[in-house]
Amino acid sequence: MAKIKSLYACSECGYESPKWFGRCPGCGEWNTLNEELPQTPALSSVKSSLNSVNQVMALNDITQDSEKRISTGVKEFDRVLGGGIVEGSLVLLSGDPGIGKSTMLLQVCANLGKQKKVLYVSGEESAAQIKMCASRLGVSSDNLFILPQTDVGIIVEMIKSEKPGIVIIDSIQTMVYDEISSSAGSVTQVRECTNIFMHLAKGFGIPIFVVGHVNKDGAIAGPKVLEHIVDTVLYFEGERNYSYRILRSAKNRFGSINEIGVFEMTGEGLKEVLNPSLMMISGRPKNTSGTCVACVMEGSRPILAEVQGLVCATGFGTPRRMSTGFDYNRMSMLLAVLEKRAGYFFTNMDAYINVVGGLRLDEPAADLTVALALVSSLKDKSVGDKVLAFGEVGLAGEIRAVNNCEQRVSEAYRLGFERCIIPFHNYKSLPKNLKVNLDIVPVRTIREAFSALVEE
Repeated sequence: MAKIKSLYACSECGYESPKWFGRCPGCGEWNTLNEELPQTPALSSVKSSLNSVNQVMALNDITQDSEKRISTGVKEFDRVLGGGIVEGSLVLLSGDPGIGKSTMLLQVCANLGKQKKVLYVSGEESAAQIKMCASRLGVSSDNLFILPQTDVGIIVEMIKSEKPGIVIIDSIQTMVYDEISSSAGSVTQVRECTNIFMHLAKGFGIPIFVVGHVNKDGAIAGPKVLEHIVDTVLYFEGERNYSYRILRSAKNRFGSINEIGVFEMTGEGLKEVLNPSLMMISGRPKNTSGTCVACVMEGSRPILAEVQGLVCATGFGTPRRMSTGFDYNRMSMLLAVLEKRAGYFFTNMDAYINVVGGLRLDEPAADLTVALALVSSLKDKSVGDKVLAFGEVGLAGEIRAVNNCEQRVSEAYRLGFERCIIPFHNYKSLPKNLKVNLDIVPVRTIREAFSALVEE
């Protein structure tokens, strides 16, 4: 019998090579190439048998039902998916261990079971363990079927015979195809098992949810090509010390990316937070220096978040800088701009920034809010309880325009804020009713922004 030649595949990017390298030529990572066996003819035949379209078709002859989406019964989940589940789509849901991925999918199964036959495939838990979790969550449906199985061949045959409306695979790292000799969770197994489920979803028009683990860096475990195969990539995020969870869309072929859904983890499962802005700013201290409210855009949704700054005299030769929920390098840049362009000196001061609620502000529009919180703490003067600020700060100390200004100001007005500090170049585009109902202060520089709040 001829010897089967092995390949070396990168666990980070999926790069394949006939020989081993210490450093991956594809992504540059060290010691990530693992020996794998190549795809067998049997595996290729399985994929080809799942294809439903084997002929060339004219674009104008293809029929389309653009409104054919399946509602999950959870508004926040539908928002992130772009309005519901698209038939024949392959969705990857990832997150840290214990964050609530299986809990979320079990709750969605209860709603989907009212209109579709749901097959829940578990490679990590037994049927009795899933039943125990479902009883705790109050999940019960006659259309929800459990299959504790890790063999992809058996799962494919079961799907063909049962013809479910929705399939959930928990998790892809536990799935194994017998024609591949490598162990479960390896690069080849994860990639080829996902390929089989992709062909199954497209060939039979069955939406399939795939749960994926994450590595220590927070990225999805397995080859990077895994994210390219699926139609939608969802990240379930949250801090262990907070009860709130954020479902974020990183890729979506059928909707907007960077949409988020907010949930609260309770003893009875995950509950929707329909007004995350109110949740993020609840419990704010009144008339306290070093705090300011920002408005950032998460997809098409404006969200308000409280930014706290603390500046105090340092006890060391080098002042300490710490940032939670905001980029550390950008914070250092803002401190340099405040010293050079505005005359607020932090040379002998420790500076700390914290975004309340576990939210992370990656948008440049939060620059002005962070700067005001730092200056407010330095001067020990309150910004104001009913004041909101947003804008990008440049290296010259100027306040630059941001997008979606009208949506941000409207959200502030809806939640009872009375004053908004915004970039000067955004002021002209605002409608008259907002200018009448709110005290809007357009500013050009960072010093002008703080002078508009307090007398120095």
